[in-house]
Amino acid sequence: MDLFSSLAMGLQVAVTPVNLLYCLMGVTLGTAIGVLPGVGPIITISLLLPLTFGLTPEASIIMLAGIFYGAAYGGSTTSILVNLPGEASSAVTCIDGHQMARQGRAGAALAVAALGSFFAGTVGTLMIALAGPPLAAIAMRFGAAEYAALVFVALLSTAAMTRGGVVKGIGVALLGMVFGTAGSDVSTGLFRFTFGIPELRDGVEFAVLAVGLFAVAEIIGNIGEPQGQAVSSSKIGRLWPTRDDFRRSWPAVLRGTGLGALLGVLPGAGLAMSSFTAYMVEKSASKEPERFGKGAVEGVAAPEAANNAASQTAFIPTLLLGVPGSPTMALMLGAFMIHGVQPGPRMMGDHPQLFWGLIVSMWIGNLLLVVLNLPLIGLWVRLLRVPYHWLYVFVLAFACVGVFTLSSSAFDIYSLVFFGVLGYLLKAAGCNPALFILGFILGPMFEENFRRAMTLSRGDPMVFLERPISLTLVLIGVAVLAATTTSFVRRGRAEATD
Repeated sequence: MDLFSSLAMGLQVAVTPVNLLYCLMGVTLGTAIGVLPGVGPIITISLLLPLTFGLTPEASIIMLAGIFYGAAYGGSTTSILVNLPGEASSAVTCIDGHQMARQGRAGAALAVAALGSFFAGTVGTLMIALAGPPLAAIAMRFGAAEYAALVFVALLSTAAMTRGGVVKGIGVALLGMVFGTAGSDVSTGLFRFTFGIPELRDGVEFAVLAVGLFAVAEIIGNIGEPQGQAVSSSKIGRLWPTRDDFRRSWPAVLRGTGLGALLGVLPGAGLAMSSFTAYMVEKSASKEPERFGKGAVEGVAAPEAANNAASQTAFIPTLLLGVPGSPTMALMLGAFMIHGVQPGPRMMGDHPQLFWGLIVSMWIGNLLLVVLNLPLIGLWVRLLRVPYHWLYVFVLAFACVGVFTLSSSAFDIYSLVFFGVLGYLLKAAGCNPALFILGFILGPMFEENFRRAMTLSRGDPMVFLERPISLTLVLIGVAVLAATTTSFVRRGRAEATD
């Protein structure tokens, strides 16, 4: 089936009334949580996972994906209007976006952010469609050794690039791998890490773990925090950018899109690093760098294009290799597995409607976001006036009901509390609990492929160094680890996440 026939099939799936409705719900929720600081797509996706059991795989994945890339849009609104980034990836937009707002040009900044994001999202979606067939053909050549090495690189890269330190990152990922391998051993049938608890014989329920680790932990962490921050927004002014804005913006959008699309594919880079890098590159390339920080429209266009391109291409390793490059993508992979779909090189052949339907829905979702963001700016800003203690009560009730409906078991509620406390303790210790999820998802995959490779090689570990692809991947992992220990990269990573 050629590309156009595949896209036509995807269009038929994406424009069904049900899938369009869930796409709209996803991008609307994504925009809302992008506006609200501290909520984020990880918490929202984990919270909604239990509720997707009754949906079709297409509707479920389309909605969750819409939340992810919709959050990248929503964060720019509050960054520009109230100098308050809803998402880490939008923090750098505050620098020039809010300066434009203070000069009475908030409308132009918002329009440039929305149009640049739409262009970047379209390019990112197109890249997934174009990269899909050739990358899947390459991935079909992967054996157990290559997959084990690929998971090794993904885990190591993400742990190394996450704030908190390489040692802490690897430690949290290993802890997640232990929980991920709890239950029955697929080779021997013996139970492990169950501690005599019958409910753990089938392993830890992913949805319960995700909700507890992010939603409940966030609530525990915010108990006692001062609330009621005053929010005052700037006047929006003229919405359509001037000719000079367009002239200055389009090269920045092109460069930001290219950088974001590249960094989105890399494990551990994330949206925040893509927007930060795009801003720094744009400032370095400018003939008037002194304009940055004082309302330069390029300082809005480049990072917004970068984080939206990255949010699209982040799906490439997840969909085509079955290896998530970020914690949010690990949640998405978990959502696929909940519906009995295993992403990877065979996904296009085994589930073509889901694969191509998701890709086309991403473009439709990006179009909906442009329509949603500009006319409804006032509504999004008013969301910031909702007291957070109301929001958290709603989230906690939603989490408990959602988890209990999975199997009507009180054990799931106890597990929810356990993982909530665990997530809070990890954050209090300066560790990133998102790595726990990544280890939980990738741990069983690494174990299965590592054991298979060792069995086929009769126990010879040199199998990972004798095969060219696995050797290359192992060397990449070691190089990333060495690079991230340098002071330059550590400083850049900290600035990107701050």
